[in-house]
Amino acid sequence: MLDKLNALVLRWEDLEAQLSDPAVYGDTEKLRNVNRELKELGPVVETYQAYRQAQQSRAEAEELLHDPEFRTLAQEELAAAKAKQEQLEQDLKRLLLPKDPNDGRNVIMELRGGVGGEEGALFAASLLRMYTMYAQRRGWKLETVNLNETELGGVKECSVLIEGEGAFSRLKFESGVHRVQRVPETESGGRIHTSAATVAVLPEAEDVDVEIDPKDLQIDTYRSSGAGGQHVNKTESAIRITHLPTGLVVECQDERSQYKNKDKAMKVLRSRLYEMERQRREAATAAERRGQVGSGDRSERIRTYNFPQGRVTDHRIGLTLYKIDTVMDGDLDELIDALITADQAEKLKQGESA
Repeated sequence: MLDKLNALVLRWEDLEAQLSDPAVYGDTEKLRNVNRELKELGPVVETYQAYRQAQQSRAEAEELLHDPEFRTLAQEELAAAKAKQEQLEQDLKRLLLPKDPNDGRNVIMELRGGVGGEEGALFAASLLRMYTMYAQRRGWKLETVNLNETELGGVKECSVLIEGEGAFSRLKFESGVHRVQRVPETESGGRIHTSAATVAVLPEAEDVDVEIDPKDLQIDTYRSSGAGGQHVNKTESAIRITHLPTGLVVECQDERSQYKNKDKAMKVLRSRLYEMERQRREAATAAERRGQVGSGDRSERIRTYNFPQGRVTDHRIGLTLYKIDTVMDGDLDELIDALITADQAEKLKQGESA
């Protein structure tokens, strides 16, 4: 581990030197790549520097133990330095874990009303609002690609594009079945119903990731329509793209421009095809990831939102929070941070047993 850390420090110093090179400043792409790599290496280098400082403090405290006058003080300093060094060593192991190559990508999020009919669709709308508010908290941009609503304002299905730093790294744990227990707005007797909605989080694919042959696409245009079949506009600007080899169908009717709708629909199609390939590759290593948090299985019930008890429970890590109102208002960081920590702990455990 120390050899790897020393090599990373040398790389970081080399990148710092490159920032002083006028040739780098003249190349916008090169400058962006240097800054990106510096930002990635920064936490590792800072933690390693703190680790070496703790190591030095420990050595100095051990030296002082030989002096009877300072022995008591040295014992206290040694214990503190030792604890700090051990903590920093764990932090370094965590920082050196292999990165998910998709963590820096934007997100295509798809939500669908599940079991429970209208109430499932209304809950999907609540989740869409929750993720919209979370994106606002994080300073991300959220854009609707396609939205199919019920007459009561529920969401049958929708796709949104979320752009921003760390979007996929934080939202990837949201894939799965979200269950809700509450008295539906449509229920006059006040009985608690259980329904569900599904969430799929896909990393946004780039053009270079997926090659799509135009001959494999069937593109249809139609008029955009809202809930209840009301026409939003009178031109055929909505787009439906069918990928013939896989049968995947993507629709987009959010924009008034046919060109913009086609562009958004292609983004979703590309991301779905990329996800299919990613899942195919990961199936080969499924045994290694069986216990890992956030496997992305959309049939897996990951979370329950119990409104009468005011609680949200994430079943993967056994975490229950009694603040359902703030969670539904987009306060998701405590849940997501706990999922990330559990995921890293599992990876560390797998690394140590390997």
